[in-house]
Amino acid sequence: MKRRSISPFSLSFLDIMFCGFGAVVLLVLILNTDTVRARNAVFADLRSEVVRLEQEVIAGREQMVTARNSLAAVDDELVTTRGEAERIIETIKTLEIEMARMENETLASKEHINELASDLKSQDEDKKRLGAPRPAEQDGGTKVRKVQGEGDRQYLTGLKMGGKRVLILVDVSASMLGETIVNVVRRRNMDAASKRSAPKWQRALKTADWLVSNLPSTARFQLYVFNTRASAAVSGTDGNWLLASSRKDVDAAIRALRQTVPGEGTSLYHALAVAGKLSPRPDNILLVTDGLPTQGRGKPTGTTVSADERLQHFQAAARALPSGIPVNTVLLPMEGDAWAAAAFWKLAQDTRGSFMTPARDWP
Repeated sequence: MKRRSISPFSLSFLDIMFCGFGAVVLLVLILNTDTVRARNAVFADLRSEVVRLEQEVIAGREQMVTARNSLAAVDDELVTTRGEAERIIETIKTLEIEMARMENETLASKEHINELASDLKSQDEDKKRLGAPRPAEQDGGTKVRKVQGEGDRQYLTGLKMGGKRVLILVDVSASMLGETIVNVVRRRNMDAASKRSAPKWQRALKTADWLVSNLPSTARFQLYVFNTRASAAVSGTDGNWLLASSRKDVDAAIRALRQTVPGEGTSLYHALAVAGKLSPRPDNILLVTDGLPTQGRGKPTGTTVSADERLQHFQAAARALPSGIPVNTVLLPMEGDAWAAAAFWKLAQDTRGSFMTPARDWP
């Protein structure tokens, strides 16, 4: 019997090889499963990070849009501010030119006044030398009332007191209670007696008394008070002229004025409009006030009024004044009303009147 040859690739060897390959494959599957699991975990973490970064990008874009809008608003505000600054600069230049012109005119007026004072002094010396009576002695017997100041203070006003028909306008608004806003607010809440005794109002009363008492005896006059409206101080005399030579008419006007209690706002429009309602019209106006008006023809819509609005109310009132009537203003200054003096001075120049701000102890 022939012996079978021995082969290395017998069934047992193949079984062993396949078992080894199977073990290797199993090991690879186990390792691959762990690798896939670890990779999925890493991918999950990366996806979360990507989502977070995307949300940050979206928030950043929104913030960038907001920042761009804010920048655009700032640019618009900057342009507006530059335009406002240019307008203010132009206004300042215009005011500087106007102030320079006023200063020149003031200097010229002072020189003219000095010349007139020198001429008057020379004439007084000539009259004294010739034995002529002084002006005070000539006029003393023609005045119905006598209001004596200190020395010759009553002759230093520069007001034009003449005229056949003289209209006296006295401001009786709340601002006449004090020279500062704080004092006005404080006295506005007091009783009527305290309001009438306010130092500034007492100055206004003395000024009005002096004006009425120094009118020409041949003149006719009317005394009107005004705040948000205007009316004759003596009840029942609206539209009528009183006699400056009548002690009864003069005393009644002053007595009625002293009983008036200052209050409310100021409308210069209604005050100057009186000149067009009187018949015949006045040929001279004496105005006692403390500043620019706080309202115009109608009642204001707001609770506050700016300096520009007050100047506009003043200009509207000046336009309503009948032409050819000089306005002589006695201004008792009010705190914070810087434009008042210039405005009333210009009104005096335009109407050929006069303007003065008296000393505290005048008349």
